[in-house]
Amino acid sequence: MSDNKEYVSRSDELGNIHISEEVLAAISAAAALEVEGVSALAANLGSDIAELLGKKNLAKGVHVKMEDDKVEIELSVLMAYGHTIPEMGKAIQDGVKQAVESMTGLEVSAVNVNVGGIVFPPKA
Repeated sequence: MSDNKEYVSRSDELGNIHISEEVLAAISAAAALEVEGVSALAANLGSDIAELLGKKNLAKGVHVKMEDDKVEIELSVLMAYGHTIPEMGKAIQDGVKQAVESMTGLEVSAVNVNVGGIVFPPKA
């Protein structure tokens, strides 16, 4: 694991388990996109530059930070017009927290949701 990726490590009686922060971000992105009313993840400057360089990032708009053996996740989403922002934010928080905790066994301390824009339905 000499590449430049950040890993979350857990030890058990059989050895170590290393989970890439990219994996945590991908799980978070997938869970957020399952929430009705989330149109897409909002790109940030870093993911825009990475995409220009040919590096596809499935978790654009997701930032993962480890702090004291707990995971803190920040997501930027685009919301479909007509949905209530506080209700959607709570649904995203609940879904992401449940997905990350159930798939990794790690504790999620916070899921911060930024609504970066509204997507309007196409005119017929």
